[in-house]
Amino acid sequence: MKIEIVYQNESIIHESENPTTIASILNELDIPSSTVLAIFDDSIVPHSSTISEDIKIELVVVSSGG
Repeated sequence: MKIEIVYQNESIIHESENPTTIASILNELDIPSSTVLAIFDDSIVPHSSTISEDIKIELVVVSSGG
């Protein structure tokens, strides 16, 4: 399956033969999961969500501070 990830105005294509999770993809791309929200179809989805078909996900950087 083809997973398109939009991150910092770049489109990254991630291919997988088996179902995977958003957390696994973030790990493979060296993107700390605590720094981004995953958006699908205008909704925030948990990083534990399983992906088993072609999909496009947007990663939005979360800023924090005091």
